[in-house]
Amino acid sequence: MTHFDCLSRVQSTCSNSTGGRNVYLTFDDGPNPLSTPEILDVLEKHRVPATFFVIGAYAAEQPQLIRRMIVEGHEVANHTMTHPDLSRCGPSDVRHEILEANRVVRMACPQASIRHVRAPYGIWTDEVLTTSAGVGLAPLHWSVDPRDWSRPGVDAIVDTVLSSVQPGAIVLLHDGCPPDEVRPGTEDSLRDQTVTALSRLIPALHERGFGICALPQHPLTK
Repeated sequence: MTHFDCLSRVQSTCSNSTGGRNVYLTFDDGPNPLSTPEILDVLEKHRVPATFFVIGAYAAEQPQLIRRMIVEGHEVANHTMTHPDLSRCGPSDVRHEILEANRVVRMACPQASIRHVRAPYGIWTDEVLTTSAGVGLAPLHWSVDPRDWSRPGVDAIVDTVLSSVQPGAIVLLHDGCPPDEVRPGTEDSLRDQTVTALSRLIPALHERGFGICALPQHPLTK
């Protein structure tokens, strides 16, 4: 198993007033019926795009959120059907996890153009990369991880991103939680820190001269 650093940065090809100082917001583990609409509201308020790496089982339960993402100009990407550690899965299971998630997203929104895949836990294997390439999905990792899933506090999330971000950075945030990590009674506060941090991060990034863009057509660099 290898950590693929080449999947962790994007060329700044988006043309705008930032002169190529662009960053990319990505959200994993949704859609969540409570957290995802709040995150979409923040993105809409600031008119910035994001890429949502969705879990297929959740997409099947929340097709309206998949449609809202697409309608509001965001990208929907593949985060497998049930969020397993793919390094522990056989080839047929890896293929099923990826293909089934694609199928569910397209059922929810036939207009969805699924270009990217992200392995759960960031665990990439040759099997995952080969399977992804075979179905036309580009693998995408991240370069900035504030570990918002651990609820470190709003200030910690914001400070980690701002201290680490560079042009071409892929920022990892979360709008949901993997199925095997959901705890009863935690839904209301699941991603409240992420929502608040996002509302501060977007203007802070703009103030520092960064543009927040959609992923370009050919994002990977080595």
